[in-house]
Parts: sequence; C-alpha cells; structure tokens
Amino acid sequence: MPIGGQLIVACLEAQGTDRVFCVPGESYLPVLDALYDSPIETIVARQEGGAAMMAEADGKATGRPGICFVTRGPGASNAMSGVHVAQQDSTPLILFIGQVAREFRGRDAFQEMDFETTFSAVAKLTLEINHTSKIPEVMSQAFNTAINGRPGPVVISLPEDMLTDETNAQPCALVTPEENVPQKKTIDEFEALLRAAKAPVVIVGGSRWNAESVNKVQRWANSNKIPVTASFRRQHLFDNLDAAYIGDLGIGANPELLGLIEKSDLVILLGGRLSEIPSQSFTLLDVPQPKQQLVHIHPGPEDLGRVYQPTMAINASPGAFLEAISVATKTKDSDYLPNAHDSYLKWSIPSPGDQGQINMGGLVHKLCDELSDDAIITNGAGNYASWIHRYYRFRSFQSQFAPNSGSMGYGLPAAIGAKLRFPERQVVCFAGDGCLQMTIQELGTAKQYGVNIIVIVVDNGMYGTIRMHQERSFPYRVSSTELINPDFAQIAEAYGFFSGTAETDDQFNALFQAALEEAKPCLIHLKTNPEEITPTMTISQLRDRSSN
Repeated sequence: MPIGGQLIVACLEAQGTDRVFCVPGESYLPVLDALYDSPIETIVARQEGGAAMMAEADGKATGRPGICFVTRGPGASNAMSGVHVAQQDSTPLILFIGQVAREFRGRDAFQEMDFETTFSAVAKLTLEINHTSKIPEVMSQAFNTAINGRPGPVVISLPEDMLTDETNAQPCALVTPEENVPQKKTIDEFEALLRAAKAPVVIVGGSRWNAESVNKVQRWANSNKIPVTASFRRQHLFDNLDAAYIGDLGIGANPELLGLIEKSDLVILLGGRLSEIPSQSFTLLDVPQPKQQLVHIHPGPEDLGRVYQPTMAINASPGAFLEAISVATKTKDSDYLPNAHDSYLKWSIPSPGDQGQINMGGLVHKLCDELSDDAIITNGAGNYASWIHRYYRFRSFQSQFAPNSGSMGYGLPAAIGAKLRFPERQVVCFAGDGCLQMTIQELGTAKQYGVNIIVIVVDNGMYGTIRMHQERSFPYRVSSTELINPDFAQIAEAYGFFSGTAETDDQFNALFQAALEEAKPCLIHLKTNPEEITPTMTISQLRDRSSN
C-alpha cells in the first residue's frame, strides 16, 4: 500500500500538476521521495518566499493552482509573502507545509507553528491532514477552493508522521472550475442599461481570464464602440494598441482617463474589484453609492457589493459573462472613443531625455519594438515600475506578471515561473535595486534550470518609492531610504549569467541586443539618476512643492 507522501503526489498527478516549487525540508521527506519517481518536475528555489512567488506566477500562467512545498516554522513564515501575493491577485495557489508529528502537537516542538491561526487571515482555506485516508478528500477540497469563485491560496499542513502511514485510499478525480452562467433575464437587463447609456466605459481586471475571453471582450468592445481601461497591473487583458483601449488605472493614471470615468454614465467593472490603487484611493467612484450606474461582474459573490453598491451585480467569471452577452448590443454611437484612445497614445509616448544619461521612459518604450508581441514583462514593487506601466504597450494575454499587492522581490521569481511555463517566449524582469535584493538568490535557480530570462536592475541607490513619500511629507529629511549597493553585474556573472553595466542609453541598447542573442540568463545593471524619482517629477521638484 502507498504511504501518505506517495498518495499526495499521486493526487497532484491526477490533477494534472506537472511542476512544483519547493525548498526541501526534513518535515516532508516522504513527499520529496515520492517526487523522485514522479513525472512532476520539481524546481528547488533558494528561499521559500521565492518558491511561493514562482508557484504564484505559475498559477497565473495556467489558471490551475501553482504548487509549493516548504518546511515548518521559518520555511512557512518565509512563504507567507507569496501567499499574500496570491490572495491580493486572486491567483490559485496551494502551499503545502511540513508539520511536526501529531503526538508532539501543542508542546511547542521544534519549529512548530499553528498554521491555521497564522494563515487564516490570508488564505481562502487552511487545513491539516491528520489521517492518510483523508488525503484525497482534502486535496479535492483544496483544488476546488483555490480555483472556484474568486481564486486564491489554500494552505495545507502535513504532519510528518502522517506522511509515512499506509493507506488504500485512491487519488481524487480531476477538479475543474464551476461556471455561474448568467440567466437570460440578467443579460437582458444589462443590455438594456447599455443601450440607454451615452458614455459607457469598461474596466477589465481580476483573474479567471483566458485567451478566448480576452479576444471576446476585445471584439465586443469594438462592435459596440465602448472604451476599455485596464485595472492596476492588468494591462495584458486588452491589446494596448487596439482602438478601444484607453489606458490603465494604475499609480499616476492619465488625468484625461480619470475624467472620462468621472463623466461616464455607466461603468462596467468586469472581473476585478476596483480596490485602492485602481480606484485612486477609493475616490474614482463614490463609496458606497457611485453616482454613475455600476455593473459589477465578478466570480466571487462575496466581493459583489462589498465596497460599492452596484446598479447590477452579476456573479460570473469574465468568460461566462462574455459568452452570454450579445456580440453587438449598443445602438447609440460613442463619439468620444477615438479621442480617448488618442489620449492614451499621447500619454504613453515619453519625452526626450538628456544626452549621455539613461532615459527610462525612452528605454522602456523602445522595448515595444525590440521584443515580440507576446514577450512577458515581470516586475516587483518600486517607482521603476511606473515607467513600465506608462510606456510599455502590452499586446497579448499573459504578457504581464506583476503583483497587485506591491510585493518587493516578485519580479525575479515571477520571471522564472513564467519562463518555465512559456519557454518559447521572451521574458524580461524589471527589478529595482532594493526590490531585487529581496530575492536575488533566485538568480541561482534561474541558472540551475536553464531559465534564460533577461533581468534589468534599475539602480538609483535608494528605496525610491519610500523616498518619494518621504520627500513629500518630510522634505530634505532623508531617513532610512539610502542604499549602498553591490556590483549587480559581478554578482550575476558569479551565478553564470551574461551581464554588464549601463549608465547611458547607448550602453544599455548594446547590452540588451547582446542579451537577446545569448543562450543563457542575462542581467543588465542599469545605473539611473536618483533625481528622476517618477516619470513626471524629480526629487528637487517634490521638495520644492512640499516646502511651499
């Protein structure tokens, strides 16, 4: 008879899992041993936070739960960062944590933690498997919870002695997402609202999208001449060069875009939640009663009416909703659509930079021509990302992997997870100097598994986002935001990367062209002017504004 560790791996195989991410630990050795004989690929990360973020990116890429294994205590604590990303990004993820033996529970045993208490505020579900016979039951529940409704993370605790118990239980059957299909009456009411609207706008966001639903919303928007904006870090849900696209609701959004939504008489929130960042700190729509008519379509019923009281609440995934509506519905022409798209195009063209220096806007914008339309851009948190969101034009689904949670260190693990899932696509990771150093050790993971990504380290010698807020609130009083950085190119070279340092546009362009030709992972250490803290403001300008 198989033991618990073997049955867990068999259940993963039955769910179609083909890759797991981990940092090994003695608390789940039977699982590691079972993976030895499994067709499932095991990716060994350098730190549990990196492993969990790689798994989260894999969940984004597949729509199936990303799988991560870590050990108890400090291993689980480190993995919390990736679980939080999955929660805020609505990504399916299952984190398995080795636990102390059942007989030792409650004695404060070595590395013991109460995982239900620790993770219950972040995970959709936290469970412990205390009997091998219940492994299929718990695995089925975990997969159902992770992928249905609003997707999210599930945490499963595995007592180490349970993993060696024998069982005759069989693997659980394949779990597939359940779809709530809107009733015809609901769709008729929605289409009546749309026909009556003079200035509708669609905001796409959230998860539960696929290539088919992305194509459908694009066809539908163009058929009905309805402008579409993307929520924060969801720009890949709509071709940015399509005539119906009008920009993204991120940090530093186009004022003309915000004005358009302000004047809209019908806001269609499709798939997302319109939380703090895209709502411009909950000011874009009035809370709880928007002055615009609001239709909110979301797969998780618990998020309908949670912040905003909608005119219509439709519990459905984007795909199910788009399948139910008519291709063409709107009869009144929207005369503002061409102007709105032109406004986005102008907003996303950078100003010329100073000769001999790095022009971040121009550098990012030029990548649109240098990379293929399906290239993947990843990033973590930091002001450097604002240049990406404003000046890079995302053309295809799953070309953007970025954390809604604003998690530093995300870009590198996400790039590894994305490249493993899409080896034929170009993958470029942007990371700030502070951001990269949260997970820099995962350069070793990229090299070990031949993950040929390009990492661009934007080095301005500071925690830039915090410095920006600091200068706004306490100008000239720099405290705890400066960084003394290593030579990132030398570190990457030590890991076996192709690497180099750029301090001018010409140097960067030469290095980037070389990186595109390399058959190994690459890193470019990009030294930027610390004065240029945002695409529109310098530190000196911030200080002057704050002092007056």
